[in-house]
Amino acid sequence: MFTPQGPTVRELAVQALSSVEHGYDLLAKKFDETPFRTPDPVLDAVRETLRPLGPFERGLDLCCGTGAGLSVLRELCTGRITGVDFSAGMLAEARRFHPKATLIRADALSLPFAPVFDLAVSFGAFGHFLPAEQSRLFARTHASLRPGGLLAFPLPAPPRVGSLPYWTLLGFDVTMRVRNALWRPPFVMYYRTFRLADVRARLATAGFEVSLLPLEGLGRREDGSPRCRLVLARKV
Repeated sequence: MFTPQGPTVRELAVQALSSVEHGYDLLAKKFDETPFRTPDPVLDAVRETLRPLGPFERGLDLCCGTGAGLSVLRELCTGRITGVDFSAGMLAEARRFHPKATLIRADALSLPFAPVFDLAVSFGAFGHFLPAEQSRLFARTHASLRPGGLLAFPLPAPPRVGSLPYWTLLGFDVTMRVRNALWRPPFVMYYRTFRLADVRARLATAGFEVSLLPLEGLGRREDGSPRCRLVLARKV
């Protein structure tokens, strides 16, 4: 799962016992050597699915981390691209790879933007927001988009009940809840708190019109359903 240049077990343990912000500051230099970085096939599938929906001018990567999503925006947007994250360490790494992007340290729950963006994307960050915070996140994103602007993010199909991935994700979430009950500061990261039906309802409440597209580049499951969908939330 990790390359030889990735973090050690000790480094991961220290990160896991830190706050979200400080944990990512510690992990930043080695983050791209972990499985937590969005895989290139996902980035490629999102980019090719979004391309026919353009052209887009200004793009925003929510919780950009080291900037994997900025590479998608760079190919889709004709104007300025912006990344926002609350980890200074992750932004420093993003700046190395995307020196021409505008990078801003800010909390995604309090985005400091006027409605100037045509496209907003996010990859793998929504598990850091508790269900009670998701409506605020979507509302602030809605306020940052121009009329007709698009918020897009991949959402994998949930694992089948009883499968190894199902038990793995359940075990991770249980472990994190126990950790957060016993240790401060909390580290908010859950895999089972961002469910499609709930997300669609919260996006609609925030003023988005929601649709889904299969990410065909990631294949389909045995029953023919897509392994991953692209959630498209358009500001109306």
